[in-house]
Amino acid sequence: MATSISINNISKKYDDTPALNSISFDINQGELFGLIGPDGAGKTSLFRILTTLLLADGGQASVAGLDVVKQYREIRNIVGYMPGKFSLYQDLSVQENLDFFANVFHTSMEENYDLIRDIYVQIEPFKNRRAGKLSGGMKQKLALCCALIHRPQVLFLDEPTTGVDPVSRKEFWEMLKRLKKENITILVSTPYMDEATLCDRIALIQSGKILSIATPDEITGKYPQKLFAVRSENNYQLLKQLRNDPQVSSAYIFGEYLHVTFKNDVPVIEAEEISPTVEDCFIQLMEMS
Repeated sequence: MATSISINNISKKYDDTPALNSISFDINQGELFGLIGPDGAGKTSLFRILTTLLLADGGQASVAGLDVVKQYREIRNIVGYMPGKFSLYQDLSVQENLDFFANVFHTSMEENYDLIRDIYVQIEPFKNRRAGKLSGGMKQKLALCCALIHRPQVLFLDEPTTGVDPVSRKEFWEMLKRLKKENITILVSTPYMDEATLCDRIALIQSGKILSIATPDEITGKYPQKLFAVRSENNYQLLKQLRNDPQVSSAYIFGEYLHVTFKNDVPVIEAEEISPTVEDCFIQLMEMS
């Protein structure tokens, strides 16, 4: 399978604070790849390096076989980039934004309409509305249309669902599944662990370090211990007691429950063994790193 994005020992610091610590991995052509981690993990720095907006301090990277430093002009013509913060022209209408980005890439909406059709029909009723007056979900769809207007080979989506409602989040991922059928490589970052299961493969990142790279099922399948969900009338008190218990390996709050692992097989009263999620695996790997 052809490699679309190659990252080799990329490092980046801001003053004395490391943002990326010699990270390496490859992304295949046509893959929907997720970069999963909390705010400050280094996701945006990596995106800006790969889209030629930021220079790395060390290492090499390529996009579609093009070096991000030596061939940055060529890369900018073949990638689509949707930054985490809405960055379109808020005083321009929806249609004016689309026409502007089409002109920048010497194309037109009509030329690539088949690619954006499913998204555009949702914002078309608001095509004369200023972009700054759109809802979060509609801004998201407009930004995606603008990133796709020139039919890019690689699409970079930096936390595209942050701050939007659950319905818009679901709709957005359904749109990504349809785009994947066009053989567009998609690199998407998110702090939402539940979105990790929607990717072909994921990289878990924390403090600029890659903790694990695999499919979501492979990552959860490597969870090293039995995991239990327990609950009481006072979860915080129970959490404190469990963490002071020498038999407990880990305990943390997960919604209405505590997720608990034990150092040895011990009898557990009113606890249900459960399958680990990507978030459980992320916490376990973070504690080991």
